[in-house]
Amino acid sequence: MIDKIKRIYNHSTLATKIRYSYFLLLVPMFAFLVFCIYHLWDSSRNYEDMINSTMMASEFSLDFKKDFDYETYLLVVENKTIEESNLDNLLAEANRIITGLESLTNSQDNMNRLGSAQKYIANLESYIERIKENLAKGNMYEENLEIWENDVQIVTALLRETVFQYVFYEIRDIQQARDEYMDFYVTMLRFSLVAFGLISVLIVFLSYYIPLSITRPIRKLSEVTDQVAKGDLSVRSDVRTGAEVTMLNDSLNTMIDKINELLEQVKKEQVSLRKAEFELLQSQINPHFLYNTLDTIVWLAESGEQKKVVRMVGSLSDFFRASLNQGKDIVSIREELMHVRSYLEIQQVRYQDIMQYEINIPEELNPYMIPKITIQPLVENALYHGIKNKRGLGKIIITGVKEKDYFRLIIEDNGIGISKDRLMQIRNEINNNKLDGKGIYGLYNVNERIRLNFGEEYGVSIESNYGEGTTVSIKLPYTGNE
Repeated sequence: MIDKIKRIYNHSTLATKIRYSYFLLLVPMFAFLVFCIYHLWDSSRNYEDMINSTMMASEFSLDFKKDFDYETYLLVVENKTIEESNLDNLLAEANRIITGLESLTNSQDNMNRLGSAQKYIANLESYIERIKENLAKGNMYEENLEIWENDVQIVTALLRETVFQYVFYEIRDIQQARDEYMDFYVTMLRFSLVAFGLISVLIVFLSYYIPLSITRPIRKLSEVTDQVAKGDLSVRSDVRTGAEVTMLNDSLNTMIDKINELLEQVKKEQVSLRKAEFELLQSQINPHFLYNTLDTIVWLAESGEQKKVVRMVGSLSDFFRASLNQGKDIVSIREELMHVRSYLEIQQVRYQDIMQYEINIPEELNPYMIPKITIQPLVENALYHGIKNKRGLGKIIITGVKEKDYFRLIIEDNGIGISKDRLMQIRNEINNNKLDGKGIYGLYNVNERIRLNFGEEYGVSIESNYGEGTTVSIKLPYTGNE
């Protein structure tokens, strides 16, 4: 049932929801009215209980005098022993009640009367102690009887009179307070009924006009957003009804302006990306690389190395075929490895005395995507700026490492390495997307294309120790061929 009500409410229009809200306002008002009536009845009942309690206090005062006088007489005539006498209990009970009445009254006069009653009880305690002392001495009947007649009975009468006065004035004050509260609650009840009627009429009136004033500007904003959704970014909203709607109106116009700016930015980035890819492609088809490769093929042919010539020509063909790759911008890891392997096979024939290479990429990474011509520029840097500048045999190792949310392709060489100052300069240019120096165009280009295609969290990082080698890491997402 609750789920059905929620579903109906969630699918209701804004005006209907507002009407529901007004209706819900009536519920606490009705509850308040019921509370007032109940509180009035409960207060009246409490006052009646207080009056009954006061009457019981007056009855107690009658019983106390009779019982206390009689118990004292029995003690005086030695009809009861001190241990059998109930006088102490009567005094304790009287003292307890008088003390309890002090916490109930708000009248200073009655507080004074209760103070007098406490003194009377204290006097009675002293009289009983004298009687007990006389009984202990013996032959003091006349004196005890005189204490009973002249002291005890007079004080109990005074105590009874004091309690009667307390009860009388307490009842009078309670009745006055009760009358005042009754008048107050009757007035509040009348006011609540009138207010309830007026607010009910006001809510019914507002439930039709306020929703209309809210939904009309929202409907206008909705018309503008529909036009934007259809691709018309020339529209602007001009709704100025209410502070919230005005703020929403300004935010909508700002959003449209931002969308226009972002579209222009995307267009510029696409142009930059195409330009970078074109320049990178041009760098792959540079005359020096082609001339050197053809010279190597001619030299092999003259030396009678037909198999090497065939392999060299095949590698060159594969290299340029992978570079063009039917105009695709994003290729699989498998296709990218074919391209870089062709490049390495060509260069190994030329630099077989100083270069070796090794490719260790897990098979499961082959289907994932990478921008075209990403690994080869980094391998070229490792060869020309690392291995060729160091004496002896060098090695280039390409490995793949799987992480939880991404994977890395690592190009590592044991060449000459990079100095600390130069390494810091390269990192600053890559991280700030600002190409200031020379010699890192390929590295910068690769990093920029990865970020443009996959986001700022991906790209190239570089580590190097001068005299030991360089390691370039490419961070990529697990993106399939969509």
